[in-house]
Amino acid sequence: MEDSGWLRAAVLGANDGIVSTASLMVGVAAANADQHALIVAGVAGVVAGAMSMATGEYVSVHTQSDLEAAALTREKRELHTDAEGELAELEGIYRKRGLDAKLAKEVARQLTEHDALAAHARDELGISKSSQAKPVQAAIASACSFAAGGALPLLVGIFASHDHPVPYLSAAALVALAILGAVSAHQSGAPKGRAAWRVTFWSAMALAITAGVGRLFGVNG
Repeated sequence: MEDSGWLRAAVLGANDGIVSTASLMVGVAAANADQHALIVAGVAGVVAGAMSMATGEYVSVHTQSDLEAAALTREKRELHTDAEGELAELEGIYRKRGLDAKLAKEVARQLTEHDALAAHARDELGISKSSQAKPVQAAIASACSFAAGGALPLLVGIFASHDHPVPYLSAAALVALAILGAVSAHQSGAPKGRAAWRVTFWSAMALAITAGVGRLFGVNG
């Protein structure tokens, strides 16, 4: 499940990279900019987007990490000041999960003797070593997945026709997004066709709007 979560996060990051970079480049191309300006815009979009994703993810996950640390500190204090109450609380958690009173009490007692804080962190707070927030790791993963997605329209812009890059950029982006949508749906067990259609439709709208804006404010060529 953890691997599946990381894959979904990577797919979403790549999705953002493709949509953002392709939309930016389509807008610039529709404004009759030359290929040099198109590539500069694409590179700037990938770099800026990756840094933005990394910063946002770092701040968000760091906030989560701070909240987890505060909750663990509070739990440690409560274990010190009210050990019996915390034991009863843990016992109640196990009873709600289906254990009978005797077994719940024994399980709570043994886990408390082994590592009371870990037991409360895992079963009361939902915090474990595998799920604890890792801000730097999350920031790097977000930046890399965005950059990987953004690299596709950037490469298409480099090798596509200099005179008419918009159709190539749009087609490549929509095909890649449809594939990513199907992969994401497969991981979550959702219908792949519907997911691919949904992401393709809204991405096509984004591309069309930016192309329209680019043409509206474009330079005469």
